[in-house]
Amino acid sequence: MLLEALIAILIFSVGILGIVGLQATAVQQSSDARYRAQAAELAQQLLGQMWTGDRTATTLQTQYNCTPPCSSPGAGYATWYTQVKNNLPGVASDTNLQPAVIVDSAGIVNMTLYWRQASDQTGSSHQYKVQSQIGQ
Repeated sequence: MLLEALIAILIFSVGILGIVGLQATAVQQSSDARYRAQAAELAQQLLGQMWTGDRTATTLQTQYNCTPPCSSPGAGYATWYTQVKNNLPGVASDTNLQPAVIVDSAGIVNMTLYWRQASDQTGSSHQYKVQSQIGQ
């Protein structure tokens, strides 16, 4: 009878540990999804700014082009980058996570946003890529 009780406690403990592990994974996946949604929102916000202003390729390149490390970004990029630093974790403290925005002569925009959560290992980061064409 004592042996049966010990086996029952062992099985119950293994089950509880499994549930705790699933909970930890669910929390991590939830926060990753939240930051990915924020990155998508920030990318769409910048594309919206590009659509509402002067849409010539030269103007877009002047205002928004930035390939990290970007020492002197345009005014549109600089304003948007402040919002990125405020919304995505790790961007403000690591210049290697600066988003890249490249507008080519045909008005095709390639954008990559990076972030690193506190739980991520050093050197690893998440990214969100967008490609769109801004019509003239």
